Amino acid sequence: MTPQRRLLHAMFDAAVQSALPHHCLPPHLPAPPRGRTIVVGAGKAAASMAQAVEDNWPGDIQGVVVTRYGHAAPCRRIRVLEAAHPVPDQAGIDAARAILDAVAGLTADDLVICLISGGGSALLPALPASISLEDEQALARTLLRSGAAITEMNCVRRHVSLIKGGRLAAAARPARVETLIISDVPGDDPAAIASGPTVADPSTRGDALAVIDKYALDIPWSIRAWLENPDCETPKPGELANSRHKVIATAQSALTAAAAVAADAGYTPLILGDAIEGEASTVGLVHAGITRQVLAHGQPVPAPCVLLSGGETTVTVRGQGRGGRNVEFLLGLLTGLPDVARITAIAADTDGIDGTQDNAGAMIDSTTRTSTTALPFPPDTYLRRNDAYSFFEATGDLVRTGATHTNVNDFRAILIEARSPIVEFHPP
Repeated sequence: MTPQRRLLHAMFDAAVQSALPHHCLPPHLPAPPRGRTIVVGAGKAAASMAQAVEDNWPGDIQGVVVTRYGHAAPCRRIRVLEAAHPVPDQAGIDAARAILDAVAGLTADDLVICLISGGGSALLPALPASISLEDEQALARTLLRSGAAITEMNCVRRHVSLIKGGRLAAAARPARVETLIISDVPGDDPAAIASGPTVADPSTRGDALAVIDKYALDIPWSIRAWLENPDCETPKPGELANSRHKVIATAQSALTAAAAVAADAGYTPLILGDAIEGEASTVGLVHAGITRQVLAHGQPVPAPCVLLSGGETTVTVRGQGRGGRNVEFLLGLLTGLPDVARITAIAADTDGIDGTQDNAGAMIDSTTRTSTTALPFPPDTYLRRNDAYSFFEATGDLVRTGATHTNVNDFRAILIEARSPIVEFHPP
């Protein structure tokens, strides 16, 4: 592995470490109540968050959380369930019911600690009686392929649920609800993260219908009928006096941690943004344009430097290939760079899973371009087929980390060398 690749791996590791629950959660725990303490939660980091609560809570505690298959962490008093992501399954329905049961019958002396991280929307499919699991799964697949932004998708999800959009906090009344959130959403809006189970929802069912119409989504009739029913409306701001929330880890904090590693290695870090959205391949092309400006003119920062960005891009699926947001971004970046002799880049999801494949993301450098000569198709063909995973699998550039037990979404870093490489990076 080259020194540049080692440095990018170290930057990604620093970003992930900054968002691990054992690091970011304990300082934000509330004071124990006079009554019972119940822990509930959902998301890719929910199990590790529950473990951090157990390790730092001074009194009795119990509860239940749900995380994605393969993302569990051992807990002694809090039950950890697993369910499917990104398309929900029966295990998710059972988990949502267990969480609602856990907060039922509480008093004003009791405390609910709610642990929320990205992925919670798919893991909590609490459905109205008129909507089947199959219909919910069809909606999930349609949304994932639509190209809609995560905030738009979660607007729909909040209204097709009996637990999201503040309904969990409503179910816990009169108990006090304190929600700790690891954000995977651009802008860190608590109502959008995991579709905000304990956060009052400023959007309406009309907004949800507008998203469906905007993208001309073919959805089951039962879901449209539910969205046209006033009973689907969520609790609005001012209606959840018992609930408070705090975002404890974000993409910005992860990028800041990575920037410090880059600076220590002699590279000037430039954070382009922590909330970048858009079509993944297009965002890759835009980053390629900025990279070319650095190489040609030393703007907006001279080399040696690192361009950093986070957020959540989208992929409008038109082909039959394999891939996720991060490999699609990286392939878009590669197609926009005629010369990568001075470039090394990584794009990876901080949860360790890019889309539905087994990789966190991928890397590129000059060897990637050389490897393409042996492939049956040029890079842009793989891009049109939404087959970035196959491309990077063939070049040997996939990044595999396994589940990280946190999630602050996409991490992107483009290392741009001076005319001669300046660093021989050796991780501690």
